[in-house]
Amino acid sequence: MRMYVLFISIFVGVVPLVFFTRAFLNTYEEKAIDNRIMELENQGKALSSLLLPTGYLTTGQIPEIDTEIARIADLYEGRILIVNNNLNIVKDTYSLEDGRYLVSKGVIQSFDGTNSRIRDRKNQSLRLTYPIMDESKEIKGVIVMNFSSKDIYEIRNTLEQRAVLFSMTLVILIVVFAIYISGKLTKPLTNVVNSINRFSEGYLEEGFSIKGYNEIEKISDSFNHMISKMNKLESSRQEFVSNVSHELKTPITSIKVLADSLLMQEDAPVELYREFLTDITEEIERENKIITDLLSLVKLDKKAGDMNIVSININELLEQILKRLSPIAKKRNIELIYESFRPVLAEVDEVKLSLAISNLIENAIKYNVDDGWVRVSLNADHKYFFVKVADSGIGIPEDAQDFIFERFYRVDKARSRESGGTGLGLAITKNVIQMHRGAIRVYSKEGEGTTFNVRIPLNYIS
Repeated sequence: MRMYVLFISIFVGVVPLVFFTRAFLNTYEEKAIDNRIMELENQGKALSSLLLPTGYLTTGQIPEIDTEIARIADLYEGRILIVNNNLNIVKDTYSLEDGRYLVSKGVIQSFDGTNSRIRDRKNQSLRLTYPIMDESKEIKGVIVMNFSSKDIYEIRNTLEQRAVLFSMTLVILIVVFAIYISGKLTKPLTNVVNSINRFSEGYLEEGFSIKGYNEIEKISDSFNHMISKMNKLESSRQEFVSNVSHELKTPITSIKVLADSLLMQEDAPVELYREFLTDITEEIERENKIITDLLSLVKLDKKAGDMNIVSININELLEQILKRLSPIAKKRNIELIYESFRPVLAEVDEVKLSLAISNLIENAIKYNVDDGWVRVSLNADHKYFFVKVADSGIGIPEDAQDFIFERFYRVDKARSRESGGTGLGLAITKNVIQMHRGAIRVYSKEGEGTTFNVRIPLNYIS
């Protein structure tokens, strides 16, 4: 990570600088050469205006003009040739080719009215030809200028050396800065990795306490939140195992006590044996009920992909459930009332939903008063169907209503044991409803009864 940050910092800092430096130097060179050419052409124009009126192209022996030509040649550290229309060199500032003929491409182009510009990078020189025209635009001769551009390239090389020195200094600064920044960036990440490794070794209680950039702190907070949830999950698991052990052990303990009592009896009457065996049978049934509910919870804890979704008539489903539970209600003379406001077809898992609704209605019967009532209502809109289960029972204390959907939670443990409750029914119900992407709410008041409102989508949302 640190090397990656270092590489990126150097790349981002140095590469643009190199490109910018090269572009600047090239631009400077082009601009300087263009300016030099413009100056030379102006000098050529000035010389042209001096040469024609004096007849210099014929004689080549006018001291004042020779002095001016020499001055310009010295100024630009170069050589000037004056060629007449016979291609005869009338003046050479180097005095090497006076009187000779000059036939070159540049000279011929100038006699055709075109300026010639030749730039020699290798020898760092410029060669220009400038036509000498009279007032009628007739070309009478050509000025050939050979000048050095060495001073321009010397300045360019000096600038390039300074740019290299500056770049090297900048690279060093960037490396130092990148090492510092990469350390600042990677230290919190290293702490995160170390904390994750500790977490993977089982130290769930430590959590994260990492300060740094906002993103790192967000990672730390998210991980702390996850650890908190996992700690709660672990506590819930341990509590669940403890509750399961206790619930399974209680009937077995009762059976053992009853069996030991029978074994201690000598010549006990048959009626006593029947009574004890009846109690043992009830405890066995209770054990079986707990195991059945536990198996149901295990199955429901699987993914919703196990859902067997079909389109069914919810009205008929509720009628079947009420018919199945009516014998239990009749034992205590509890009236089962069914209200249906419209036909309802919905996509549900029939077996699981039947289990959930059955738990609600069965609880309404069990925790009711004698001669009471249970009202089951069904309604729907364009998106959801609603099932309401209300009773005239004993109600649920307000401080217990937030916990009734937890596993093994009982409002009245003594009464739950008498009625055969395991404390798992409402947990199963809520799980099933959530698997259908639904919701369940409870409204209750002690001594007045309880109402459960269930809302489930008509079309299953996968």
